[in-house]
Amino acid sequence: MDANILIVDDEPEIADLVEVYLKSEGFTVFKFSTGTQALACVHSQHLDLAILDVMLPDISGFTLCSEIRKEYHFPVLMLTAKVDDMDKITGLTIGADDYITKPFNPLELTARVKAHLRRYTRYNEPNKPADSRDILDFNGLVINRATHECWLYDKPLNLTPIEFDILWMLFEIRGQVISAERLFESVWGEKYLDRNNTVMVHIRRLREKMGEPSRNPRFIKTVWGVGYKID
Repeated sequence: MDANILIVDDEPEIADLVEVYLKSEGFTVFKFSTGTQALACVHSQHLDLAILDVMLPDISGFTLCSEIRKEYHFPVLMLTAKVDDMDKITGLTIGADDYITKPFNPLELTARVKAHLRRYTRYNEPNKPADSRDILDFNGLVINRATHECWLYDKPLNLTPIEFDILWMLFEIRGQVISAERLFESVWGEKYLDRNNTVMVHIRRLREKMGEPSRNPRFIKTVWGVGYKID
């Protein structure tokens, strides 16, 4: 799998270890220790995925992620030394697709990188023909799985691959409730763990992009204690 991957971490041992594992998989790696250097790389190179440490010597990984999300949609994975849920929620809220807590298994990180790249590749696959099963239309919300495009009242929604997959899954089983556990395991392809707020934060981001009020959303409904649905 050919891909250009950005690594930003001011701990040389960690950055070098991640670089070794990713290069062994055939990836091209751009490695930096500061957010300022990394941001210059983002604007000068074609990147397919970024791995950002939260704690950097100049700007934080959160700030760097926010800057990336202003223009780019490639997957962003956050590395955090904290186990605090708020640190994870912050990363997801500002546009990160996933997070990994230090210390981590390099093989697990590599597996997650591959999974996000596969999703991103599908998301950006050009000229893929669509049939009627690839397009869903409901009350002004249109989603096209073949082109990975989505419109709300004829205005395009700027969705990340993760957000698109969540919305498609909810849309495809419209009227049925799906649990956060099932959503997570289907979209992320990993085992759901207790107190995992990842799905909740991504649902919140989807609602914000759709201009949905959190208390009385028109499309994505919360069924308390059960899960989510579109109806």
